Amino acid sequence: MTFLTDSLFAPLSVLLMSGMLFGRIAKKIKIPSFIGYLIAGLLLGSSMFNILTDSMVESLSFVSSLALLLIAFSIGSQFKISYFKQVGIAPIVVAFLEALIAYVFVTVGFLLLGASLPFALVIGAISSATAPAATVMVIKEYKAKGPFTDLLLSVVAIDDAVALMLFGINAAIANVLIQGTSFNVLDLFEPLKEIGVSLLVGVLCGLFLAYLMRFFKSRANRYSLAVTVLLFGAALATSLNASSLLLIMALSATFANLSPHFELVSELVERSAPPLFILFFVLTGTHLNIWILPSIGVFGIVYIIMRQMGKSIGSYLGVSMMKLPKLQGKYLGYALAPQGGVAIGLTYVAQTIVPMYANTIQVLILSTVLILELFGPLLAQYALKQVQEI
Repeated sequence: MTFLTDSLFAPLSVLLMSGMLFGRIAKKIKIPSFIGYLIAGLLLGSSMFNILTDSMVESLSFVSSLALLLIAFSIGSQFKISYFKQVGIAPIVVAFLEALIAYVFVTVGFLLLGASLPFALVIGAISSATAPAATVMVIKEYKAKGPFTDLLLSVVAIDDAVALMLFGINAAIANVLIQGTSFNVLDLFEPLKEIGVSLLVGVLCGLFLAYLMRFFKSRANRYSLAVTVLLFGAALATSLNASSLLLIMALSATFANLSPHFELVSELVERSAPPLFILFFVLTGTHLNIWILPSIGVFGIVYIIMRQMGKSIGSYLGVSMMKLPKLQGKYLGYALAPQGGVAIGLTYVAQTIVPMYANTIQVLILSTVLILELFGPLLAQYALKQVQEI
């Protein structure tokens, strides 16, 4: 199919057109349109009709990276000082509890099924992660607004940091158990170092962006400057082995709180982002493999059930402790059901830590992510409807 291989423009056009078509169909049947984007990618990818080969998809990976930067920018902008003056540390407490209890439930569930301790610890840590991209897309599509939506966005952002911390700590413990080496307590601080570097550099980039804004007057130049600093921040994250998501969230939060030009830049980002978001989810869909679902087995079912129970119970406890409206605690766990890119990224790291379980981890997480990526957003949509914010 030389038309698709002659240049990058052909596969990009196919991705966009198919995404828009299936997104429209999804909207017609009243489900989030980006589920249609995922299905379009699934059909185009190597597990179905192989219209876009793995090499083509790999050559377009930069598009997904750009989209993730804009998603992180959107989430980070929710961290305004005015909001935290109203709610205090509630989002932090809720995020820690929902992630921690999901981790405990999945870990214990796997141990009861006879899994080894290193394997259960690593899988439990991966289960704590959510899918910020899916959550943001549901909120944007339905124009959700209100205290529940604000809490959800904050919790999703903090959850990423908690998931990285849990994974780093459990990876260090699993490594000691497998290798039989002496335990070095300093290894536990590695994930904290990654989070700290990400946040610090993000804040510095945000300060830099806010300062430079005063030298540019036109909307076009200010938007171009923001994109430049975003790309620069992402490059720094790669160089420093930091989390680009956390770094850009910190950048966005700093910029949102300090610059009077934030609303203008945010509006321009919102206008230019839709094609990138469509491409991101269609490309994500091309990585999904429907044929691994039969391999999910008892472990996969337990993973999904225990993770969701942990998210729901943890959210409810956190909301109750912080004396937030009970309705938020009742439905927040549903909105945290989606799981995607962060979990997949941690999976590839986990394969190097527990190589004897590499194939099992990959099949387990990729198959459960397929289910949670496709059906998790429906639970998020349901939650937002129940609290009457869409």
